[in-house]
Amino acid sequence: EWVTPATNVYVLGHLLADYGSDEETTKLIDGLEWWILPVFNVDGYSYTWADDGDRMWRKTRSTTSSKICSGVDPNRNWDMHWGEAGTSKNPCADDYQGKSAFSEIEVKSVASYLQSQKNINGYVNFHSYSQLWMSPWGYTSDLPPTDDYNAQNDVSAAAVEAIAAVHGTKFDYGPISKTIYPASGSSADWTYGVCDILFSYGVELRDTGKYGFLLPEDQIIPSGEEILPAVKVLAHAVLEAGVPDRK
Repeated sequence: EWVTPATNVYVLGHLLADYGSDEETTKLIDGLEWWILPVFNVDGYSYTWADDGDRMWRKTRSTTSSKICSGVDPNRNWDMHWGEAGTSKNPCADDYQGKSAFSEIEVKSVASYLQSQKNINGYVNFHSYSQLWMSPWGYTSDLPPTDDYNAQNDVSAAAVEAIAAVHGTKFDYGPISKTIYPASGSSADWTYGVCDILFSYGVELRDTGKYGFLLPEDQIIPSGEEILPAVKVLAHAVLEAGVPDRK
């Protein structure tokens, strides 16, 4: 999923470069605290670049019960309905859930940090590919409480509209389980269900299958250009909603 860290770096770069000269960007940076993690699965990402690695690798690089298969899908390893629909107990599967929730140090470390912060009300986890902007739930087709769902869905609709306005790229949106497939143990479900982060999303970047994971490098900048305004849509929503009083 090489386009995801590249897109994250593009967004980060423009937030920094435009601060002080662009009124909207300056307002969003001054009004919010931002945490941007360009690469979540660092060992897995490094392995995709290694001479003896696998360009299509998506899991972590931890050892498993299998002698021939390693790694866990980090987006099936969060402790929110872990091990239910849309996961695998097979260590050789791409969507292997792990031996337990938070078995992966990458997932556990990020989760611990998020739980230690009481002022977060927006979260987005970028993936590729499929062109989707998705909200909870992934573990079930049931919807969140109506007020929450409407707020989440409104931001999704505005985000995909902002994306389309740049290059005409069409993203679909909706709950994870209804928009792509059931996926238990996902980060967006956990941040919303456990941390009470209302605006929690999982996003699949370009494209819809022509190139898939092998997206040409000439699409990196267009991807960043269209995602930047969508991130600003999310930031505006968080700024307007404020942060719940968490203890």
